[in-house]
Amino acid sequence: MALDSMREIFEKAAAGQIPFWQVILETDMEQRQVTAEQSMEKMRVTWQAMLESVTAYQGTERSRSGLVGGDGEKMRQYVENGKGLCGAYLREVVATALSVGESNACMRKIVAAPTAGACGVLPAVLVPLYQAGMVSEEQILQALYAASGIGAVIGYRACIAGAAGGCQAEIGTASAMAAGALASIQGGSAVQIGHAVAMALKNLLGLVCDPVAGLVEVPCVKRNVVGAVNAVSCADMAMAGIESRIPVDEVIDCMGEVGRRIPVELRETALGGLAATPTGKAVKERMEQA
Repeated sequence: MALDSMREIFEKAAAGQIPFWQVILETDMEQRQVTAEQSMEKMRVTWQAMLESVTAYQGTERSRSGLVGGDGEKMRQYVENGKGLCGAYLREVVATALSVGESNACMRKIVAAPTAGACGVLPAVLVPLYQAGMVSEEQILQALYAASGIGAVIGYRACIAGAAGGCQAEIGTASAMAAGALASIQGGSAVQIGHAVAMALKNLLGLVCDPVAGLVEVPCVKRNVVGAVNAVSCADMAMAGIESRIPVDEVIDCMGEVGRRIPVELRETALGGLAATPTGKAVKERMEQA
């Protein structure tokens, strides 16, 4: 998607007096030479796949390594028992993030948003709202356009792969996309969406990618929870009028620079961080002998 900056989106939204998400829709129509209806239908298919990644979750499944599986079900039962410090929505966010992250590790169908390792963040913040009847499918699709535009800009200006920029590029980007989507759903202006994105990225700046045994399982799945909860808080801050002191495009550029400076051992190589702990090494050794 040919979007070079968030500022470009802001300017197009202001010039056309249209919402943030519509700029992305029109960009897609122009780039792929499709109608609004065709573009929307493609986004609807993506949403249905995302929704199914939640509803088709099975808590009895385990990944081949045995490291992942069942935690989404544990959290769901905890939620249903009315326990926890979080409110009802945030409890659902946590359970959903775990469920979709586990589905990825168990090789079930997910939506890479923007990557498979970060697939649980967007569904975690959107699906509970939809299932509770708080938002319509139309609002969800509009939010997904906002999210995709944000992801496109980050991918262009920085990176979205853990191997290139650490987990800040995967969970960080997913969290920024989710924060922007939530601000969009709440009727936020293009500028407010930008502040939500900036704050979400800043909060996860420098997050390393250190998968145990090189698998997208530990600590990846639980980081989806962190990204989702971060997105909720940043969207609410932006909607309250709280602003990022650093402009969003500068934050994105900074994330790209930080990613380039992260040592290779901490960029999805499983040579450092949690992967290099005694337990992490033992897991790797066990996997190699299996």
